[in-house]
Amino acid sequence: MDLIFYLIDFFIHLDQYLPDLIRNFGVWIYVIVFLVIFCETGLVVTPVLPGDSLLFALGTLAALGALNIEALLILLSIAAIAGDSVNYAIGHYIGPKVFHYEESRFFKKKYLIKTHEFYERHGGKTIIIARFMPFIRTFAPFVAGVGAMSYPRFILYNIVGGLLWVFTFLLGGYFFGNIPAVKRNFTIVIIAIIIISVMPGVIAYIRQKMMTRQKAV
Repeated sequence: MDLIFYLIDFFIHLDQYLPDLIRNFGVWIYVIVFLVIFCETGLVVTPVLPGDSLLFALGTLAALGALNIEALLILLSIAAIAGDSVNYAIGHYIGPKVFHYEESRFFKKKYLIKTHEFYERHGGKTIIIARFMPFIRTFAPFVAGVGAMSYPRFILYNIVGGLLWVFTFLLGGYFFGNIPAVKRNFTIVIIAIIIISVMPGVIAYIRQKMMTRQKAV
C-alpha cells in the first residue's frame, strides 16, 4: 500500500522528483526515461507507467536547460515507436494464446476485449488515437498484432502516432510548462493531463453501459 501511495505521489509531483533523478543519474536519465516510455507502450503488463505527464514534465525541465530537448525528441520518439512495434510482435506471436487465459493480477483480459471493440470501430486510426489514451495506448498495438492489421499498415500508423504523441507533450511542456501560472500549479496541470487523457475511455465505457441497458429494456 505504501508503494502505491508513493507511486501516485511520484506521478503527480514529477516536477519535484525528476530534478533529483537528473542530479543523481546525470546522462543516464535519458536511458531511464527511454525505458519508461518503451515499457509503457511496449509491455501489456506496465500500462500504469507515466506517459503523457512524464513527457510534459520532461519538456518543462528541458526548457530550463536541465535536459536537451532535441535528444529527448529523438530518443523518446524511438522508444514510443519501438515499444509499439514490440507490443505488436508479442501480440502477433502469442496473442491468440493469451486470449484464452483467465484474468490474472497483471493481465486484465477485459482491457484487451474493450480495446479490440474500440479497434474494430475505428480501424487503423486507433493506433494514432490510442497514443493519447492511457491503457488503450498499451493494449492497442497488442490487439493489432493478434491479427487485425498487416504490419506495413501498422508501422505507418505507429510512426505517425508515436511522433505526434511525443512531440505534442514534450513541446507542450517545453513551451508552456514554465509559464508562471502553470509553474505555480504544476501538480494541478499534471492531474488535469491525466484526467483529460482518460476521459475518452471513461466516456466510451459509460456509453457502452447505457447502450447495454437500453438493449436489455
